[in-house]
Amino acid sequence: MNGLGRTSLSLFGTIAVVAAVMAAATIWLVFTDPVTVANSVNQGDVSPLVRELASAVYQALRGLLKYL
Repeated sequence: MNGLGRTSLSLFGTIAVVAAVMAAATIWLVFTDPVTVANSVNQGDVSPLVRELASAVYQALRGLLKYL
């Protein structure tokens, strides 16, 4: 493979990993804090949802780094 092929594959891999992490965090948030998710969907305001998603991802990374 040439340099462009490797770069595009690594970019695709990075995007896929980020999408998978965000999907897992969203599912986790639906199970752990359904009121925030329901209010965000009902009101159309995504800022509390994004804040909770960021917090969930941060806590997961913090726990992972603490484990390592």
